Amino acid sequence: MSMTPESVRARLRDRGQAYARHAPAPDTLARVSLGLMLLLAGFHKLLAPAAWALYVTDWLAPFLVVTPTQFMLINGYLEIAFGLALVVNRYTAFAAFVAAVSLTATVGYLALVVLLENGRYGDVLVRDVGLAGLAWAVLLDALRPVSR
Repeated sequence: MSMTPESVRARLRDRGQAYARHAPAPDTLARVSLGLMLLLAGFHKLLAPAAWALYVTDWLAPFLVVTPTQFMLINGYLEIAFGLALVVNRYTAFAAFVAAVSLTATVGYLALVVLLENGRYGDVLVRDVGLAGLAWAVLLDALRPVSR
């Protein structure tokens, strides 16, 4: 039996819709994904703070009140705390707010680095734009009143 392109598309659409009916709600998926990203980044900052400290440019370092490595260690603990809050759905609006503001500030910083340092960290900037958008979406969802 030969299948037409239309029947293949219809079959794939039907299968995708069946999977979607059993998947977590999109808001849950976004919240847990953002939380897991923060948890993983936080743990990695604690395990390899020097690797993350490389993102602190020479012209930014003097403005920090701690060394770049200490800055990453502090951020690691904070990211673990806020990531855990998002995963377990506690203090969600506050945790998402902190993540959204932090990621937006990171995007601004990285955009400046890209402009001033010949494209340096452009790949990270592209990724972080999406993560900032995800954090703002989770925040907006957490702030919406629950309909009854």
